[in-house]
Amino acid sequence: MGLIKKAGRKNRLDVARPFLKWAGGKSQLLVEFARYFPYDRFNDGSLTQYVEPFIGGGAVYFLLNADQPFSRCTVCDINEELVLVYRVIQKSLPHLIEDLSILEKEYFKRKNSLRESFYYSVREEFNQNRSSIKFNRYNRQWITRAAQTIFLNHTCYNGLFRVNKLGEFNVPFGRYDKPEILNEANLSNVLNLLKETTILCGDFTKCKKEINDQTFVYLDPPYRPLNQTSSFTSYSRTGFSDEDQKRLARFYRYIDRKGAVVMLSNSDPRNENPSDSFFDDLYGEYTIRRIPAKRMINCNGARRGAVNEILVTNY
Repeated sequence: MGLIKKAGRKNRLDVARPFLKWAGGKSQLLVEFARYFPYDRFNDGSLTQYVEPFIGGGAVYFLLNADQPFSRCTVCDINEELVLVYRVIQKSLPHLIEDLSILEKEYFKRKNSLRESFYYSVREEFNQNRSSIKFNRYNRQWITRAAQTIFLNHTCYNGLFRVNKLGEFNVPFGRYDKPEILNEANLSNVLNLLKETTILCGDFTKCKKEINDQTFVYLDPPYRPLNQTSSFTSYSRTGFSDEDQKRLARFYRYIDRKGAVVMLSNSDPRNENPSDSFFDDLYGEYTIRRIPAKRMINCNGARRGAVNEILVTNY
């Protein structure tokens, strides 16, 4: 567990951490996860590559790369807005910092309701410009959009990233006194990792060619809802259904046969229904652990209680 101890030190100024708040982010679970990472395979040099097909906020990616144990990393996500931000940090960090600095100054020079008005003006511009963004062609617009994404994420309610079926960001204002809009030091640390990382945009299967028997793969899909009111899979317009979960299980078995070392996390449906064996059936041939977590996404703070999540490993 050396990596997590080092990454958790407050005096480790060179350690990158997630630069976005992300629903389903794993920062709160890292200590628990660290009990089950294949450290023996990291230490003996047999796992030289890291692949994460649902990068999200990247908490696990940042932790495991704190001391650069991998010679090659590949991250992917279907959320094109998220991938855009990662690529802007990789390609144009100084310009991104300039744009974020302007947004930060404009926000903090205002008071109370004027901050809220500024937030909604940025959100409106962000949504209006979506149709003109060429997500497959890098240009100066990407930098402006990445800065707006980070700004909105840190000043919106609960730090969510949520879009409607049109791809429009629709989270209301967050009313925080001192939100951290720009952390230049952390973004620089993130860049140091991304320099040696391949960033893909698309479905999790897009990583297939990057995986071999020297690869550690961490799968963190949109979680299966615990009940009809707890669903939060709107990171992209497509959602993630039970059929997608089954398709992911087939992908898990495929990369297992290729010799990859694999860990998957998801919600535990038995929190709500003790007889729900959805994941136990899907991953019955692998090791399934139930670990304590905390439900963070709920408008009712009293319902953000302790629940179990599942970890599925092939080791």
